[in-house]
Amino acid sequence: MQSIRCLRYLCFEDIELMEQTCNYLFVYGTLLDEGNEFATYLRDNCRFYAKGWFKGRLYDAGEYPGAIADESHPGYVYGQVFIMTDVEEALKYLDDYEGFGDKQEQPNLFVRELIKVAIDADTLNCWVYLYNLPFEGLILIEGGDYWEYKGLNL
Repeated sequence: MQSIRCLRYLCFEDIELMEQTCNYLFVYGTLLDEGNEFATYLRDNCRFYAKGWFKGRLYDAGEYPGAIADESHPGYVYGQVFIMTDVEEALKYLDDYEGFGDKQEQPNLFVRELIKVAIDADTLNCWVYLYNLPFEGLILIEGGDYWEYKGLNL
C-alpha cells in the first residue's frame, strides 16, 4: 500500500482516501485577484497557509495563466497554498470556475490534480488546476510567477 500524507492537517495510509479529502489547494492565477468573485469566495471560505511552488511551466493564456506540471522543466510555478475548510463544497464551486468536470465543455479547460508543492523546506500534496488545452503558441512566463509577470506583487 502506498503511503502519502497531507502535511499537519490530514494523514492517511490510503491514497484514495487522501485524494477525496486532501484540504490543501495551490493557486497561482486569477484566484488570487482581489477583484474576482471566485477569489473572494476562496478568501472567505479558505485560509491562507503558505507560499509555494512546483516544478513546471506557466503560460499566459490571455485573460488567465495556465500551469503545466513538468518535472523535467528547470523552472517552477509560484503561487499560494490555502486550506479548504469544506473541501467538497470548495472544490465543487471552484471546479465550475475552472471549467473542470463532466458537465463542462470537453475537453476541460483545466484539470484538477494532486501534485507535490514545495513550501519552505518541506513538500505537501495539494489540489491544483492544471491547464488542459494545447499550449503551443502561448507565451511562456519565464519566471513562473503570474503576478510578477503582470507587474503586480501579491
